[in-house]
Formats: sequence, structure tokens, C-alpha cells
Amino acid sequence: MFDIEKQVAYWRDGAVEDWQVAQDLVRRRQVRHGLFFAHLALEKLLKALVCRRTQDLAPRIHSLVRLAEMAGLPIERERVKLLAEINAFNLEGRYPDMTTPQPSPAEARAYLRRMGEVYQWLMSQLSE
Repeated sequence: MFDIEKQVAYWRDGAVEDWQVAQDLVRRRQVRHGLFFAHLALEKLLKALVCRRTQDLAPRIHSLVRLAEMAGLPIERERVKLLAEINAFNLEGRYPDMTTPQPSPAEARAYLRRMGEVYQWLMSQLSE
């Protein structure tokens, strides 16, 4: 048997650390890695929510849209579109043949701002 709240805390705490790394990397113009860590932070928050909802371990998947579905979140279409769009940052960080043109530093900051809104919303979902 496992402790669900311990799993939730593990994913949440990892997300906080990864979010800080993402902000630092984007600030230093290491865009591809920064956006990868931002995706990772959102993934971990979603996994925490999946654990809480299902009372089971998080699945070993990386799709933010699928994790949001599994968490049963009341999520608007625009937010789902953003999650789908930023899934590319996960692939680019893991698979070298999946790279697309790197966002400019200004585009990366804009993505990070939008991802930050999702990050805060997911954190608030964990507090409920």
C-alpha cells in the first residue's frame, strides 16, 4: 500500500523546483531547456492531481492533455489548446529528431507567462 498524500507532495514539490528552474533558464535565454522544465512542472502538478483523484499512482505518460483528462479537471477549451501546444516542448527535450524551430527569447517569455497562469491554476486545484 502507498500513501496518496505522500505521492501528491512528491509531484507538487518537484513541480515547484522545476518551475523555478524553468524561469531561470528562460531568463538566461536557454529557451529550449527552460520550456522543457516548464512543461515538466505542469506535468508533475497534473500527476499530483491524478493521484488525488484516482487514489492511485500517476501514470508514466507525458501528455498534458491526457493527464488533465485523467484528473477530471474543469478545463476550458483555450487552456486545453495551450496544453496541447506546449506538449511539443516535452518532445523537443527528449527526442532530438522532434525539434522544431526554437522560440525566440520573447516568445519563450510569452509562453512562460501563459504557462505560469496554468501553473497557478493547477496549484489552486491542489489546494481545494
